[in-house]
Amino acid sequence: MNHDTPSPAATTDVFSTHSVFGAPCWVSLTSRDVKTTEEFYGAVLGWQWRPVRLGDRFRIALADGAPVAGIAGVATMWQMAVAWTPYFAVRSADEAAARVQERGGTSAVGPISLPPGRAALLADRDGATFGIWEGELFTDWPTWRRAQPAFIRLHTRDAFDAAIFYGEVFDWASDQPGCCEVQYEGEEVVLRSGGQVVARIESGAAESAPDPAIRPHWQVHFTVKDVAACARAAERHGGSVLSESDDEAVLRDNEGAQFTVTSRPER
Repeated sequence: MNHDTPSPAATTDVFSTHSVFGAPCWVSLTSRDVKTTEEFYGAVLGWQWRPVRLGDRFRIALADGAPVAGIAGVATMWQMAVAWTPYFAVRSADEAAARVQERGGTSAVGPISLPPGRAALLADRDGATFGIWEGELFTDWPTWRRAQPAFIRLHTRDAFDAAIFYGEVFDWASDQPGCCEVQYEGEEVVLRSGGQVVARIESGAAESAPDPAIRPHWQVHFTVKDVAACARAAERHGGSVLSESDDEAVLRDNEGAQFTVTSRPER
């Protein structure tokens, strides 16, 4: 996670993980080379960049001046895969990490202190990787959602079992004010926060598939105006197109990280 120290104005609950607990609140990319990653996503998604106080290996992506994602050039240093990872807001990173391990998940990194908060990189019991963040947000959550909406979808073996796992970790559908709502729609589990769809969980990942792209994983979707233009830009800048339709394309960036661009924002 890549966080600047918040300004004095960023002190209301809407800037804190306490106000959106259990909901995805950020997406971050592990990279081997921050410079080439900046160039790729600048060309494909039109992002601009700013540094953060954690050092030269970290950057914040901006869409129309609003923070939308983070890049951490630590894949080689921390021996991690190059990948997009969603982060969920939690009230206590230590408590959430303990809940994950109690329910058969694993901890890869942390919880560690990254002022102004704490973060951890975890995996559920089927191996899908996700992060947690406790503390101040970059900007208010509604602004992040509007800037270039990042929507996430879990492809897993059993959507209902996964919903139970995450629900117990993040207090989904609890009696706590402000918790996320869970609904079952056919074979999918739909997560809403503040009335907005923020995540979906679907079954179907093959149990022993050799391709990591279809093993249990969280897929990050970015809403764009022109899917085809993004796909062509990805190809020109060292990436590839895994699948493409009129309103959605699954892409790999120049280092192999997979993500989706879509013209259909979730509501």
